[in-house]
Order: sequence, then C-alpha cells, then structure tokens
Amino acid sequence: MLGRKNKLVIMKIVSLFSVVRGYNIPIIILAQYLSALFILAPEKKPTAVLLDTNLFLIVFASALTIASGYIINSFYDSKKDLINRPNKSTLDRLVSQQTKLKVYFSLNFAVAFIAFLISWRAFLFFSVYIFLIWFYSHKVKKFVVIGNLMATFMAVLPFFAILLYYKNFYEVILAHASFLFLLLLIREMIKDLENIKGDLANDYKTIPILYGEEISKKIITALTLLTILPVYILIEKFNVGYMDLYFYSCLIILIFFLLYLWKSTTKEQFLLLHNVLKFLIVAGVFCIVLINPALIWDFGNLF
Repeated sequence: MLGRKNKLVIMKIVSLFSVVRGYNIPIIILAQYLSALFILAPEKKPTAVLLDTNLFLIVFASALTIASGYIINSFYDSKKDLINRPNKSTLDRLVSQQTKLKVYFSLNFAVAFIAFLISWRAFLFFSVYIFLIWFYSHKVKKFVVIGNLMATFMAVLPFFAILLYYKNFYEVILAHASFLFLLLLIREMIKDLENIKGDLANDYKTIPILYGEEISKKIITALTLLTILPVYILIEKFNVGYMDLYFYSCLIILIFFLLYLWKSTTKEQFLLLHNVLKFLIVAGVFCIVLINPALIWDFGNLF
C-alpha cells in the first residue's frame, strides 16, 4: 500500500504530466521523424535519418520547448482554466505556480544547452522560439486574430526547425504545411467558441466575443473551404502515394464538420468539433507513412 506522502508525489507527477500535456509530445516527436523520413528527406536512407544525432537533438529540444510552452501557458491561464476546464484545472493546480516556473526555466536552460551543441543557428532558433512562446502566453493570446495566428504559427515551428536543417524548400513542403496550418488555425478558432465564458471573464479579445458566434462560424467555414486548395495541389501535382486516401477522407469529414458547426451552440458541441480536428491532425501524422509504405513493409530497407 502506498503511503499518503507517496500518493501525493504520484499525484503531483500526474499533475505535471497534465500541465505539459505529455500525451501530445510523443505524437509531435513521431510527426517530426515521419516528416523527415517521408517528406523532408525522402532521398536519404532511413538509417541515415533515424541515426542522425543532430536530428535527434533538434527533435528532443523541440519536445522540451513545447513542454515548457505548455507550462508557461498554464501559468498565465490558471484563472481562465478554472472556468473553461475545471476538472483539468483541479489536477493541474496540485503543482504550485512556483514549481511550474522552476520546471519551466530548467527546461528552457536544457533546450539552450542542447541547441548550442547543435550549432549557433539552432541556439538562435530555439532562443527565439522560447521567447515567442512566452510573449504569446503573456501578451499576444488576448488579442483578436493575432493570437490565433501566432498560436498556429508556433504549433508548426518545430517542423520548420527540421525544414531548415534539411534545407528542403520544395512546393510539396509548402502544400503540406499549408494544409496543417489551416487545420490548426480552424482548431484555434473552435477553441475560442468553446472557451467563450472563460475568455470573457478574463478580458480576452477573441472573434466570438467581439463580433459574435455567427461571424466566427463564417470565418471557420471560409478557412475550411480553403483546405481544398492545398489538398488539390498535393493530390494533382505531387506524388503523395496512398496518402491521397487520407486527404479525400479529410474533405468528406470536413463537410460534415461544417454542417455540424452551424448547428452547434453549446460548449459540448464545440468540444466535439475540436476533437474531430484533433483526430484529423493525429491521423495525418500516422498517414504520412502512406506516402511510401514500402519503407514500413520492407524492414530490410532500414538496415
């Protein structure tokens, strides 16, 4: 039987795991490696990618930066989350604000050290990334439109780090990035609809608060229709292998997404839409392997 003290330690570990959203970080790591293997460096041997020390350090630094970002975001959003996410907030508050800051600065110091080992350019990139996350959490997220755009931009920055590493700036990369950017931006706007009460109580200037839900839904509809463009480019102009099945499926799901959006009025309904978008994003990560399934089927190619 665990003693009370041990139970408290375990609960605090679980709380910290919740704060840094530890369930998201492995997905981001997987997405970075799959992007490197199938999109950014398809000409390289899989072993060369998987055993690349610098790539590993970039991915590791990205994971730590994202974790520290979740911590500072939780630090500034503690009052808002009491309204929007009371259950999660109760768990997160088991770790004190002081402890959160200590872990936050420790992670950022580790990121700076790791980035310095890679190169001065990596050090500069991650230093800017850390600053942008803090600036967003402290100031920018309260402002209409800019907050949504900056949150989306920072969500794709880890992939930009790998893009810079491989110096691969082909159109196909831009098309993939545009599709991901649009899905993430739509998700941010759905979150604004979902979190109206907490945002209003904490003086956040979001589109639903300033212009109403209908305007917000119209913008989301326009952004959703825009996803057709990168999907068309990816399917018609480039060879994405069997991943075209994923893109076709996305378009079908997004049609039903829009139909349900215009019927939605409650937090629970907007949460469902939010989860649909999360599913599409996570599914997209695993479906990257469909670009060239031979790398998975033929394990001999990895060695």
